[in-house]
Amino acid sequence: MTIYERALELIPNDSVIGLGSGRAAWAFVELLGKRVQTGGLRVRGVPTSDATAELATRHGIPLVTLADADTLAVTVDGADEVDPDLNLIKGYGRALLREKIVAASSQRLVILVGEEKLVPKLGTRGKLPVEVVPFAVPLCTRRLRELGTQPTLWGTNNQPSLTDNGNNILECAIEPIPDAAKLEADIQRIPGVVGTGLFLKMADVVLVGDNRDFRLVSEKLRSA
Repeated sequence: MTIYERALELIPNDSVIGLGSGRAAWAFVELLGKRVQTGGLRVRGVPTSDATAELATRHGIPLVTLADADTLAVTVDGADEVDPDLNLIKGYGRALLREKIVAASSQRLVILVGEEKLVPKLGTRGKLPVEVVPFAVPLCTRRLRELGTQPTLWGTNNQPSLTDNGNNILECAIEPIPDAAKLEADIQRIPGVVGTGLFLKMADVVLVGDNRDFRLVSEKLRSA
């Protein structure tokens, strides 16, 4: 059994679920679509990115908005780092704001990762994305440097790129974080910051594996 097949077992029938972004989440969406098309599972999805919405539609998964859905039964997504307490860094694919909103709207957050994403401390892989409104880029850049990070404006061909929300991403080079909760609070206090890639105390289940097998790293309960 793969991590994607195991995640399917955690999806209630006749439910509304969050659909994450990135390689692992998209592999799950493709498998979910096959189950939906054969009539084996009835669900509606709330996508965390335009790319996920396009993929889900192509695979026959009905989509709704958060306004239509209210509370979601479960969200299945990937992560870029997972620490021993199931805290996460997400957003290397720059969908972090919608991912966090959808995750916070869910009764359960299921994370799918490969072994390489498991870290002893958040920040081990050296990057933390921060989403900011374009007008605030100079201020946010300066303040993030003052917090000890090295922010770089995400873009292509020497031009800044925009997220699905019309914002910019500052990709912050970091060292392993001694106090992730403090860093999150410090960054959120910067005017113009709309979200960070720190997902603290949000994951309920982490499935680790590849296309051949999986193992359950940890499972805990979180109040809705």
